Amino acid sequence: MLIEITIENFAIIESLHLNFYQGMNALTGETGAGKSIIIDAMGLLAGGRGSVDMIRQGAEKCRLEGVFEWPTQEAFLELAETLGIDQEEDFLIVQRDMSIAGKSICRVNGRVMTLANLRKIGAFLVDIQGQNDHQALLQPEQHLRLVDEFGTPEFTAKVNAYQKVYHEYRMIEKKVKQIKENEQSYVQRMDMLHFQLDELAQADLQVGEEELLIEERDKLVNFQKIVDTLGLTYQLLTQDGQGTTDQLSQAMGQVENISSLDKDYEKMAESLQSAYYLVQEVTSDLSRQLDSLEFDEQRLEEIYARLEVIRQLKRKYGESIEAVLAYYEQISKEVADADHSDEQLAYLVEQLTEKEALVNEKAQELHNMRQEIAKKLEQGILQELKELYMENTDFQVRFDSTSEPTDRGIDKVAFYLSTNLGEPLKPLVKVASGGELSRILLALKTVFSRNQALTSIVFDEVDTGVSGRVAQAIAQKIATIGQRSQVLCITHLPQVAAFADHQYFIQKEVLEGRTKTTVHLLSATKRVQEVARMLAGAEVTPLTLEHAQELLEIAKQEKTS
Repeated sequence: MLIEITIENFAIIESLHLNFYQGMNALTGETGAGKSIIIDAMGLLAGGRGSVDMIRQGAEKCRLEGVFEWPTQEAFLELAETLGIDQEEDFLIVQRDMSIAGKSICRVNGRVMTLANLRKIGAFLVDIQGQNDHQALLQPEQHLRLVDEFGTPEFTAKVNAYQKVYHEYRMIEKKVKQIKENEQSYVQRMDMLHFQLDELAQADLQVGEEELLIEERDKLVNFQKIVDTLGLTYQLLTQDGQGTTDQLSQAMGQVENISSLDKDYEKMAESLQSAYYLVQEVTSDLSRQLDSLEFDEQRLEEIYARLEVIRQLKRKYGESIEAVLAYYEQISKEVADADHSDEQLAYLVEQLTEKEALVNEKAQELHNMRQEIAKKLEQGILQELKELYMENTDFQVRFDSTSEPTDRGIDKVAFYLSTNLGEPLKPLVKVASGGELSRILLALKTVFSRNQALTSIVFDEVDTGVSGRVAQAIAQKIATIGQRSQVLCITHLPQVAAFADHQYFIQKEVLEGRTKTTVHLLSATKRVQEVARMLAGAEVTPLTLEHAQELLEIAKQEKTS
């Protein structure tokens, strides 16, 4: 139930705070006074789309706030937990701010919400039935939704289970289609990958191989320089009588003769001894190197060829041997997976067949349940229409099958109507007048309100096109709904306003050159005057006031009975 609403700088409303009550609340006033603006504000609090055009001229932003009773439906409690909405006492506070810059912020109990999530919450708070809802009755594609709304929680669970299987079926179908459509390019890619795998496998690249080959190549290319350098060095170290080794030996012997005389001399002798043995070791290494050196022209050609193979592979597959080997691992996995593609396709086709059978099975279950729902809906609507003075009306829900399953099953549904005895049933869109649509819509809502637990139902001039005893019957119906749910009703009919438990008068005033809307909860005396105005128009006479008083008394007696 909507407990209160605050509106600031919205359309022609500068500032407005309203309290609403349980039962039927009627909003009346002259055309253009701003009654529908209040309903628009409620629509935004329920997640409707807004625009900067809704902000009052001259204001930087508008602010809307609604305080609702905390909904008790199990589905809402699960949604609130999912969205992290904390329960503050027994209230749900919805706030919506829109700025002239186009920024919109939604909050629920202080937590910022996306518009999509606010719309999910709003579905449990407000059901706004306006003149545009007649259009849903005129669109056969909407009739299936209306039938489903009349279903039991068990039926809703069946729909959810069907949709889960249906979406799984469509996902598998999409995969199979993609594989088949891409089969030619897929085969071509596999051919290319197999060629690359063979090329890389034959190359047998090793990490660090390139560096070793370059080092070996450089030695062979500089072979003569190496031989000449090593030979000259060996000669300088070993030349008879003049070689470094002989001279170090002589120097070592001389210093050893005096090493006992001073520790510095002793240390010097040790250093010369170390140098002598190091030079001897280097001389031996030089001798071994010179003996082992051999120029191999064939090996140099092999190295050049191998380096060229590495260069070509790096150009095609990566900047280094490590990168090339990583690519090899990658395509090896892709090819290994592809080797099972035929098996995978066969498996997917098998899964698709199984899912298709399950989809059809569950769709048939929905169809059978819908037919039972449709029978109850027909009975309920015919009873309601009879009470709305359409006793000669025949109403049917007719079924047809879709060419293939959809996310709602295999059913197409259309409402058929005959408003006169002896006339054949025809599609609702072709036979119903505006007044009849209003009554059919009200009949639907009356029937639905018995099953649904909405906190607030809004009727925005659904009584358009009717008068007299039909208006009286519509008023009774709306009042009946108000016994189960809070009802907010915009009306121009005095018969409907008279049945309200609370009546609000909405008027437009010009103050200091600006138009603004004001709303007043009417006292009993003021109600008589407003109903009289609705009856007579501009000039209210004592007789009109008497008639208005009588109308209110009759409505009170009807509600009591």
